[in-house]
This record gives sequence, C-alpha cells and structure tokens, in this order.
Amino acid sequence: MQENEIIVIKGRGLSKYIGEGPALISYEPITFFGGVDPYTGIIIEHYHPLRGRCISGKVLVFPYGKGSTVGAYILYQLSKLNKAPKAIINIEADHVTIVGCVISKIPLIDRLEINPFSVIDESSYIIVDGIKGLVRVIKNKKIF
Repeated sequence: MQENEIIVIKGRGLSKYIGEGPALISYEPITFFGGVDPYTGIIIEHYHPLRGRCISGKVLVFPYGKGSTVGAYILYQLSKLNKAPKAIINIEADHVTIVGCVISKIPLIDRLEINPFSVIDESSYIIVDGIKGLVRVIKNKKIF
C-alpha cells in the first residue's frame, strides 16, 4: 500500500453519525460494562488483549459486543465525559452496542462488504459515515 491510499468499504450504517480517527483493533469482543473504565476510556477487562489501552478518540474495530445491557449506558457515560471512541466498526453489531451508539451519537457500521480486519490495522486512519454506511480507510496517513 502506498502512503495515503484510500479504500472505501460499504456497510450497514446503524448509528447515523460521522466520526474519524486512528484505528484501534480488537480481534476479541468487548464488554463495556466492567470492561471499560467510563472515566478514562481505558479497557480494564482482565485478560483482554487491549487491557490498558484507551479507546477515547479512536475508531474502535471489534467483532461484536458482549455482556450486560448496562454497556449501552457505559457508552453514553463515555460520550458525556469525552472519553468515547470517535466511531465503532463491528463485524456484526449486537443490540447493546447499537443502542449505546445511537444514544451517544457515536457512528456505528457493521456488515462491511469485506472483512475490516483484512484492510484495517493500527496504522490506518478511518472515516466512518454512518449516514451513508461507508468506511474510508486511509493507509499510512502522515499526521503533522
């Protein structure tokens, strides 16, 4: 891939907002209730591969959410405290993540035409358009 190459992927826009930022990738599901500190945005779930990493300001890419319905409220609290991800991309979004994103105004897209893990890595800058159901992946973007 060349610097700033852009890949556009169509998906299902579930939360009709637009957000962008650097990618944070988890190949494992994420639980927001008990798994993410709502005051810091840091993943605190024991044994999670991203434990200690902050989701704030990132485009969070993970297969699906897991855990309690309170997770939707944790997403809302993260949003109110400016600690939320800028957008979320799922393979198949669960109801808790969908509700949390809608009430928090966090863009959410799932069911992409191609597996997002095949083109997105942590060097990617992502623009998520939940209105049009589009993900723009900018590879190796240089930020000055």
